[in-house]
Amino acid sequence: MSEQKLDARTDWEARISRRSDTSRRSEPPQLPPPPTGLVADPGVGHVTLRWEPVDQAVGYLVHRADTSDGPFKAVDHLGGDVLAVPDCCYVDTTGEPGRTYFYAVASVPEVTTQGKLGPAVEAASVPPGGVTPLVTLTVDTAAAGAVLAKPWAQMIGSERLSQLRCTDTSGGRPIGTELLAALQRVSEEVGVDSVRAHAILHDDLGVYREVDGRPVHDFDGVDAVYDAILAIGLRPVVEIGFMPHDLARDPARTVFEYAGIISPPKDWQRWGDLVRALTQHLVDRYGLDEVRTWMFEVWNEANLEVFWSGTREEWMHLYDVTAFAVKDVDQRLRVGGPSSAAAGWVDELLDHVAESDAPLDFVSTHTYGNAPLDLGPTLARYGREDADILWTEWGVSPRHFLPVNDSAYAAMFLLHGMRSAAGRVEALSYWVASDHFEELGRPPKLLHGGFGLITVGGIAKARYHALSLLSRLGDRELPVAADGDGAGGLVDSWASRRADGSLAFLVWAHTLDQAKVCGGAGLDRRIRLVLDGADGGAAVTVTRLDREHGDVSVLAGRLGVGDWPTDEQWEELRAADALVPHQAEATSESGAVVLELDLPQPGAVLIEVPPSGRATLHIDN
Repeated sequence: MSEQKLDARTDWEARISRRSDTSRRSEPPQLPPPPTGLVADPGVGHVTLRWEPVDQAVGYLVHRADTSDGPFKAVDHLGGDVLAVPDCCYVDTTGEPGRTYFYAVASVPEVTTQGKLGPAVEAASVPPGGVTPLVTLTVDTAAAGAVLAKPWAQMIGSERLSQLRCTDTSGGRPIGTELLAALQRVSEEVGVDSVRAHAILHDDLGVYREVDGRPVHDFDGVDAVYDAILAIGLRPVVEIGFMPHDLARDPARTVFEYAGIISPPKDWQRWGDLVRALTQHLVDRYGLDEVRTWMFEVWNEANLEVFWSGTREEWMHLYDVTAFAVKDVDQRLRVGGPSSAAAGWVDELLDHVAESDAPLDFVSTHTYGNAPLDLGPTLARYGREDADILWTEWGVSPRHFLPVNDSAYAAMFLLHGMRSAAGRVEALSYWVASDHFEELGRPPKLLHGGFGLITVGGIAKARYHALSLLSRLGDRELPVAADGDGAGGLVDSWASRRADGSLAFLVWAHTLDQAKVCGGAGLDRRIRLVLDGADGGAAVTVTRLDREHGDVSVLAGRLGVGDWPTDEQWEELRAADALVPHQAEATSESGAVVLELDLPQPGAVLIEVPPSGRATLHIDN
């Protein structure tokens, strides 16, 4: 690694946790009461906590202590970002099996505050040993069901799009060609609609320069990368940043290996003119009806010092100038923010636009290592229920070069997060599609803990397979009754019916506890799936995703892959790139199809049943 790359990584790691401004411009929201009805359900290897929802809460923070008197500390599942969870359920696998703990939960009205702890309850997980616990899942296949929300289908993240024009290689693989191929695969196989990337105003696309003190706009580079994206079926999310060199107040303030400039503009009028000109150019080139379907997002994570060298008030002014400039072109174009880290500055932006009257069509923010918080109460508090909620960055960890990013555990994390977010967000965008990603330097080896769903060389990681399994769910969600040790917590599920009458049922075992990346003692389960009303003569197929199926990191270890695969190893990795369904032995009992199978943690299974009368087995190549 070059000295320049080392400097970029060291700078990032030193500054990533520093917030730009943690003061409040308004009074904090009224602290909601603690949740009521807290119940602790001990199981083998875990304790499941459940409580009643609180209207004003965006999330809940689970605490634990060794005695009823405390001290109570928030349970740290090692996600590295926001610990509060959005749902009224928490599975604790971080404790010592058999040891009694006391649990209490606080409501969270806004990411930086929490209410008082509620009454504590005590529980001890059951030490593992003996028969694997059974979880029974009963699906009413004849139910009308409800529309199945698909938060993964709206958006995916990417390295900056200028890399599509890059002819260099990483590990001997062409960067631009493979980045485009990864994005195309996500579009075609998963059905994702749009792609979000940083730095559309970076100097490597040449959008702005000053000649004899006069601004010159040039959008040829933007056209080239947007044309390429649109050609593969994706729409761009126009993240407006970073600052062009000639327009920056302090061009020496940068982030990342590619030196994105994080400075406010030296001239606010020229910044507004640039945004207006870019927006008008996009409308002229691609058509107003098309661009009205896009999203214009202001900057990226300005609440972190590493991404914004100005003050919070200067960023709020940047938001106003940018949003008004976009709307000057057409009032129906969609603009929003704050595109913040860890759900920060959401309240601050909503409070600000209430005074400035700047347009806000959506609220966007980011989180890692957890399911996203429920921002519905926040928007309601400001009377902005009309705004969409977009989580435009999300992932298993905020850290680069972390092994969990390459694991089957991360795939279960993805399933858990999408299930939690379904129906309450418009988009939950995984960051990012490809390991051709060089914020802190180009990939040093095949499995380097990169953010990508797909490796350099185009091999799907387990997280990509998780998205693929989600994409095979139908459009109607079916009700599931769950019973047994870990049901509805450690073991979660999603049942669906497709338009042709076939059934797709996804079940997985997961804990937020990242100490269980390679599995945890006592966390495997036996699943009994009962499909009420299904055709008993149908051929049931099962597709597995776990450390033995679809985990490229495990396979690469067995093959002895070094930094980069040999030619023979590349071929073996590609041969295992797809998940393969297999026929399962199901029985017919009292008008129901019954299937039993083992489910490891981490692990997922997709069970598919063809329409009545179509008892054929389909094997993907």
